Amino acid sequence: MVHNATFEVPTQGFCDVVNVTPQVTAIVERSGIKNGIVCIANPGSTAGITTIEFEPGAVADLKAALEKLAPEDARYRHNDTWGDGNGFAHLRSALVGASQSFPVSAGAVALGTWQQIVLLDFDNRPRRRKLAVTVVGE
Repeated sequence: MVHNATFEVPTQGFCDVVNVTPQVTAIVERSGIKNGIVCIANPGSTAGITTIEFEPGAVADLKAALEKLAPEDARYRHNDTWGDGNGFAHLRSALVGASQSFPVSAGAVALGTWQQIVLLDFDNRPRRRKLAVTVVGE
């Protein structure tokens, strides 16, 4: 069986971190699939999907680490080419990745106790992100 769904998330940009675990969990439950895999994807090049313990300290640490890896105010050739000022967002998305997959066991997403699925919007403006979720299994 394959179940596809989408949902939208409003974001603020500039490394906004949004917990999307409840939406993904609900989609897996509605799918009726008991054992398999779920993939969450952001169809865009300035956002990413990862996991973290979704609490203020860990979120702040993640944002600080990404700022060190791909500083917002660095020179990016993308900005030279397009003039849109979001070269850092494209680089951060490439580093984090635009999708993640997780096991589905007994009808639930198999996550650790302190592990949540998060959308990171790196763009330099607020957005409405449309995430795609595919559940495959039996």
